[in-house]
Amino acid sequence: MLQQTQVSRAVPRYLAWLERWPTVEALAAARPADVITEWAGMGYNRRAVFLHRCAIAVTEMGGFPREPEELRRLPGVGPYTAAAIACFAFDAQVAAPDTNAKRVLERAFGDADLAPPPGLAYEWNQALFDLGREVCIARRPRCEVCPLADGCPSRGRTYAPLRKQSRFEGSFRQRRAELLRAIAAAGSLPDADADTEALVSLVRDGLAEVSGGYARLPA
Repeated sequence: MLQQTQVSRAVPRYLAWLERWPTVEALAAARPADVITEWAGMGYNRRAVFLHRCAIAVTEMGGFPREPEELRRLPGVGPYTAAAIACFAFDAQVAAPDTNAKRVLERAFGDADLAPPPGLAYEWNQALFDLGREVCIARRPRCEVCPLADGCPSRGRTYAPLRKQSRFEGSFRQRRAELLRAIAAAGSLPDADADTEALVSLVRDGLAEVSGGYARLPA
């Protein structure tokens, strides 16, 4: 949930999610349509499909793999997520830098792939998350309160604005979201009445299916 959603928005949804599906086995047994509906409003709905498929895979395996290489074989799990799970759940001594942490590593150490100190991967990764999110921020780092400032070669620098994400209003993402909401609300929707391009995209991503001339959430 946190991959594309702010913490303040994700926390209540996360708690509600765990109340409905408290175990990976419970989520694996859920209907895809229910998973997609529960996710509604957080955006990037394909994450819900991957999460459900991942739960099925883990259940069939009899539990979570522990090594990053094995975790990456799960649906929707990339390098960062695999490293984070391995470190935070299974105490693997690996770096798991997110975008904020990479920014700290590049500015302070000149190496976004710097390895954590031996035996301190958990503390190292968590500290970098917090430092990048709260202090070494994108445009105007708060160097005056940074514990790394004395030895940081980037101290006092400011940075150009990052490229903004394309607007949601009027975008293809909005068309997809509107169609998915319409299908969920109606239960089934004549495919002749649907935005064809958006429907094809939803079907490709496992968010909808078409049969008998009607579009529905996956059964």
